[in-house]
Amino acid sequence: MYSPNIAVEVNDICKLYRIGVKEQIYDNIAQSFLAFVKSPLRNFKHYRSLYKFNDVSSNDENGKGESSRDDIIWALKNISFTVNAGEKLAIIGRNGAGKSTLLKILSRVTVPTRGYAKISGRISSLLEVGTGFHPELSGRENVYLNGTILGMRKKEVDQRFDQIVDFSGIEKFIDTPVKRYSSGMRVRLAFSVAAHLEPEILIVDEVLAVGDADFQIKCLNKMEHAGKEGRTVIFVSHNMPAITRLCERAILIENGRMTNDGPAPKVVGEYLRAGSGSSAMREWKKIDQAPGGNIARLRAVRSFTEDQNTADTIDIREPVWIEMTFDVLEGGHVLLPNFGLINENGDVVFMTVDQDPLWRKKRRPKGRYISKVRIPGNYLAEGTFYINCHMITLNPNKSLFGELGAIAFTVVDNLEGDSARGDYARNLSGVVRPLLEWATEYQS
Repeated sequence: MYSPNIAVEVNDICKLYRIGVKEQIYDNIAQSFLAFVKSPLRNFKHYRSLYKFNDVSSNDENGKGESSRDDIIWALKNISFTVNAGEKLAIIGRNGAGKSTLLKILSRVTVPTRGYAKISGRISSLLEVGTGFHPELSGRENVYLNGTILGMRKKEVDQRFDQIVDFSGIEKFIDTPVKRYSSGMRVRLAFSVAAHLEPEILIVDEVLAVGDADFQIKCLNKMEHAGKEGRTVIFVSHNMPAITRLCERAILIENGRMTNDGPAPKVVGEYLRAGSGSSAMREWKKIDQAPGGNIARLRAVRSFTEDQNTADTIDIREPVWIEMTFDVLEGGHVLLPNFGLINENGDVVFMTVDQDPLWRKKRRPKGRYISKVRIPGNYLAEGTFYINCHMITLNPNKSLFGELGAIAFTVVDNLEGDSARGDYARNLSGVVRPLLEWATEYQS
């Protein structure tokens, strides 16, 4: 049931493309001549087949018959979701997953093969460099052209023109033909036009990656401001920290199918861990398959929050616990459990060794042990962290087991709250991000 509060309604959208097939090679001149005579009719049928898919069976439509068809590709399969007015939605996925195709359907650049998308409100889209610009017209003329396309009067564009030019930062070249702009200049002007002509729905693809770092930050702040004004933002990007800061909700698309829809930090965390093959919990139920040997074996590793819930996505302001469960099979040894945290670049953030006074320098009897360590909030930076899990003995020193990348979790930040970011929207570099005390003295 359609609601007036819904800005975008996508219902069972499928998009099918016909792809090229191997060209036929003829054995003799007669066959080649016959093919030449028939080529106009064949080309006409081929042209119509690019837009009509009556020959696609129900099995193909459901994705079951794809292996037997080498001339079609499903860019999107049965995509359905709604976006409320004022919501900021991210669409993520790997290259070729179908994200850009979906945005083109929402922007009315192309039509779906099946299903429909209902849009309530005026849309402004930035899908690729130079979208909607005429290369022979100047930047000034293209601003007014885009405003007209969006249904605005000249007077309305006049009122916003100075803001558009100032935001784009290309005042010096505003009367130069767009064909002489660099790709970065085109993106600057295109986004400025799209954001300042006050559309109800703003759709932005990965093109912001073309701009420089400062302009990307301006764009993210502008989209954040647009969301606060009640406008709907649909954002596609491979910049996961930007997505978790900007969007409350994310949709994950894989191979043309929507596989996840939920809070942005959770969906982003699952997406990143799927690529690494790691999760927040790992368990070895069969002792003979667990890492270790005759002295001790690792049975489980997990990360969890203060409320004891296993979590693979952690708010940067909240503490995270790392826990190791191990069985001691041979008593009488001094054991030293330890963890190593590795960031996405492969750098060792730190190592932490068990300092529990209850067992420090003491020989442990046989049994099951659960050792855990607490990492305070506002300590780790944004990103995904992989946990190496080790156990050694002392006197003599000997490694009992070492599980690299046993688990992983993702730390996410946002533009609101009491993290070390404060009001600074740009990415803060470094492997840690502590919230330190500042003091300022003022002298007039």
